[in-house]
Amino acid sequence: MILVVLGTHELPFTRLLKEVERLKSENIIEDDIIVQSGHTKYNSNKLTIKQFVSYKEMDLLCEQARLIITHAGTGSITAGLKKGKSVIACARLKKYGEHNDDHQLQIVSALVNQGHILSWEDGTMLEEVIQKAETFQPKPFRSGREQIYQLIEDFINEV
Repeated sequence: MILVVLGTHELPFTRLLKEVERLKSENIIEDDIIVQSGHTKYNSNKLTIKQFVSYKEMDLLCEQARLIITHAGTGSITAGLKKGKSVIACARLKKYGEHNDDHQLQIVSALVNQGHILSWEDGTMLEEVIQKAETFQPKPFRSGREQIYQLIEDFINEV
């Protein structure tokens, strides 16, 4: 099963769902797909959509998923990493009305550079990133102060 997580931000994020649905429709993705859609309204006969789920259910879904495709919120990304899952993150972008700013780009950049996640970026093919995820071995993620300090240091060094 592939878990798609859109989080709880109030702005819609249909761009990711349209791409995942396209891949499912073209049989590029054969797995069942469960979507936590949050405030994004979307109808599909290819995706199982759950608007909001409890922490306990999200934990179980992360455990059961073979791959997690998520918006670039830190909570959603780290939920998958703590389970040792391959995570593909996609930043919500201001230019598409998906967020108020582009801070998620920095989150993705830092975690990709550290070898924790893969990213699906504007203008690239999601199926290529999913193919990379098949053999991707994420570096172990340890949450806590040391990790936060390293993320901040890496971000400052990029700027």
